Amino acid sequence: AAALPVAVAAGRGSAMWPLPALPLLINLLGSLAGFAATVTLIPAFREHFVAARLCGADLNKASRQPVPESQGVISGAVFLIILFCFIPVPFLSCFVEEQCKAFPHHEFVALIGSLLAICCMIFLGFADDVLNLRWRHKLLLPTMASLPLLMVYFTNFGNTTIVVPKPFRMLLGMHLDLGILYYVYMGMLAVFCTNAINILAGINGLEAGQSLVIAASIITFNIIELNGDYRDDHTFSLYFMIPFFFTTLGLLYHNWYPSRVFVGDTFCYFAGMTFAVVGILGHFSKTMLLFFIPQVLNFLYSLPQLLHIIPCPRHRLPRFNHETGKLEMSYSRFKPKSLSPLGASILKMSERLRITDVHRGVDKDGEYVECSNMTLINLVIKLIGPTPERTLTILLLMIQVGGSIVAFSIRYQLVRLFYDI
Repeated sequence: AAALPVAVAAGRGSAMWPLPALPLLINLLGSLAGFAATVTLIPAFREHFVAARLCGADLNKASRQPVPESQGVISGAVFLIILFCFIPVPFLSCFVEEQCKAFPHHEFVALIGSLLAICCMIFLGFADDVLNLRWRHKLLLPTMASLPLLMVYFTNFGNTTIVVPKPFRMLLGMHLDLGILYYVYMGMLAVFCTNAINILAGINGLEAGQSLVIAASIITFNIIELNGDYRDDHTFSLYFMIPFFFTTLGLLYHNWYPSRVFVGDTFCYFAGMTFAVVGILGHFSKTMLLFFIPQVLNFLYSLPQLLHIIPCPRHRLPRFNHETGKLEMSYSRFKPKSLSPLGASILKMSERLRITDVHRGVDKDGEYVECSNMTLINLVIKLIGPTPERTLTILLLMIQVGGSIVAFSIRYQLVRLFYDI
């Protein structure tokens, strides 16, 4: 049989396989095994989580049977095992061939540093599930977990110069060195990715479903770009995205309506950091953010409540109507006098734009205002009316798919208006 051709690859991947077919095939086979392991392990550990009181009732169901929580720790553990076993594979040319002139330490450090950041995020996410941390801690944890990632970028690349979009070149020039601001941007990207999935949640299958669509979009983008100038970057991304896709698929199998498990903050943090890792070290962070269009819209819509300009309850998930079996909008109730002038203005504007549902009344405690919680889930319910939970999840995932279609259109068509390609 003919020997597999191995040559010195151009650019960063100096000692990695020039044609990544074999490593990707091994990665895919390991990922399929990870899917089977995730599907098997989640029900096997059900009673362990219930016994440890890591369970809760599904508020959107009439039944109050305990449902195991934090199951993202299982899919995350399977993901890590797959990639730990995969670590030597991209560098097989240095073990089995004589053509390897030098071991590619930069690629090895990037792989290990990425796994460290993801591992830290899984641990911190599980700590959040167990300790029920406050929102300010939810912002701090991803920042801490992103430090290994930022150090890898600093030691391996260190490039903080960006290409300025065409409309701003007369003012800023062709290139602009952001310096430390670029590292601030990458740190904020990690914080956004982890929390953006976390705040678009609350119904069966939504967290895992949206992550699955984003992962599929990134995989599609990586495959398209494999024949381009940055093949090694997209190969690196596929090493992470393929196992993530299949372990998340296994988790979604149990989390789909009617959910037998909850994914927990562990999964949201794990998913967000995985996306941040491939976006930053794969050098396509702007494109990756395009796949987060629904999450960005939800974040902007939620901002008045997240900043407590308008009162925000701890849980903003939809309200279950026991008589109809459908989900309805949930509301935040507060006194009109508790609003600042800015809050009153935002509430009035959103009411005029018909993007929130506002009720005013008087009870024994005086005047009150009820405002529908500002989430994309509530907005969809406002537009289409009370909806069964399964139907609502499908609609939101269709919005996610639509967002990815728009993202690809921007990336390959509208981008010509801003950059020379």
